[in-house]
Amino acid sequence: MKAAQDFEAMAIGQMLEPMFDTVDTAKGLLGGGAAEETFKPMLITEMAKQVEQRGGLGLADSIYAQMLKMQEKHR
Repeated sequence: MKAAQDFEAMAIGQMLEPMFDTVDTAKGLLGGGAAEETFKPMLITEMAKQVEQRGGLGLADSIYAQMLKMQEKHR
């Protein structure tokens, strides 16, 4: 189940990334720059994990069920 949840979090992160690319933070509190660009992927990853832990998109259960079916076929 952990692998399915991690996969869902990764998928959510992939969807969040373009959203953050549209935000101009150069004039914001932190002023953009190299440090912000360095930490933005980590922020997106952690946000995606939090979204998944709070129910996410409902993908983890379906992914887990498919993983179990694949395991059964290989026994």
